[in-house]
Order: sequence, then C-alpha cells, then structure tokens
Amino acid sequence: MDDHLELPLVILVHGAWHGAWSWAPLQAKLDERGIPSLALDLPGHGVSTLAHTDLYGDARHVADVVDRLGRPVVLVGHSYGGAVVTEAAGLTDRVRALVHLAAFALARDESIMGLLGALPRQAVALSGAMQMQTDGTSTLDAALATPALYNTCSPAVARAASARLDPQTMISFSQPVTSDALERLPSTYVVCTLDEAVAPLHQRHMAERCTATITLETDHSPFASMPDATADVIAGAWDRLL
Repeated sequence: MDDHLELPLVILVHGAWHGAWSWAPLQAKLDERGIPSLALDLPGHGVSTLAHTDLYGDARHVADVVDRLGRPVVLVGHSYGGAVVTEAAGLTDRVRALVHLAAFALARDESIMGLLGALPRQAVALSGAMQMQTDGTSTLDAALATPALYNTCSPAVARAASARLDPQTMISFSQPVTSDALERLPSTYVVCTLDEAVAPLHQRHMAERCTATITLETDHSPFASMPDATADVIAGAWDRLL
C-alpha cells in the first residue's frame, strides 16, 4: 500500500446552520501543509440530500463515514459539531484525537442546553439572530448572522457565508452525549476570544476538559477569519499521530 494511504485523515465536522462549504479556506491551508482532510455535510445541511436528523443521527453519520474510510482520523468539530464529534468518537474505534474549535466539549450525559444552563449566563449576539420555526428547526437572520458568527471576517467572506446558512434542528441541542471520548482521547480546544456565538467564558470552562488549549483572538469562525492559525493547531494534533 502507498505510504500516503497510511496517513491519518482529518475529518471536519461543521456546526449548526453550516455545511462542509465552511471549511474551504482551512482545507486549502491544510493542503499546503500536506495534511489530508475531508469535510462532511451533516444530514440535511449543505448539499446533503438526506433528511435533517438529531445529535445521534449526526454522530452516527460521521462514525459511518469514518468506518467506511478505514483510516485513523483526527475529528475536528466546530461549535455544535463538537458535540457531534464527541458522540461519534464513541461509535467507532478509528478516532485518534479530537479538536474542538469554539465547540461544545461535552462530558457524558451532558447536553448543550444543560451545560449552558449550568454556567453563568453570558450575552452573545447569536441569541438575537436565531429565529424559531414551527417545524422544530431554527434559522438565522442573515443580517444578524454577521455580528454573531463572522464579526472579524471580511465583509465579502461574511456575506458569502451568511447566504449559505440553512435550518438546524433544535432537539440536537437538548440531547445528552453518551460518549466518554474526552476522558480517553487526546484533545485540543481552541478558545476564540472575540466569539459572539459561544461565550469565551463558556469556552474556557470546556477547554479545561481537554488535553491542550490554544487561544485565538478571533470570532466564532476561525476557519474563515484565521485559517492559517487554525491549520497550525490541527497540524499539531495531526503530527502527534505520526
């Protein structure tokens, strides 16, 4: 077998309202470093033709992809995607490390809403951008998405990104993780200090559960606002597997 087929893969899992498209700037930087990556569309997001599901369906989808690939992987989760990769790591034995980008690094039996309810309340712009729908999903107001998610990105990048946002099932935020992946796998947490979606105070609390913490002075979307620095973080996690 060719040596390059033995290299670990970086699997990128997007957050709520996003899709695989959000990782494009970061993947270009990973390519420059010779790090192979694949970005997934969770069911119902991006160009996926599957129906929306919940946390467990999203995690099962990620784990099935990882098992099909048959390679050791670094799972990278952004925001809600942090809960997904943590849960997915309990469904497959291919995961070697986790990276949480301004993400929900949850302990077993903990949900996103449960964690937020237990921590000191922090005002963030995302709260004002969310619009609840009658079908159990939420969407984001396009104008308010920029200050919530892309407040240090260029106007052009923010405009393109906000135009691609799609609905997110709300039940996913209240379902508890069943995996203990954070207790047994090496993990890196990236705290984004200018984040207006997941409060930096909350991020620092979750970062204490991870093996390593990196701090970036940027918004909730470091893959777009600081792709070089974000690629360096992922490269560090990937290099340790070689």
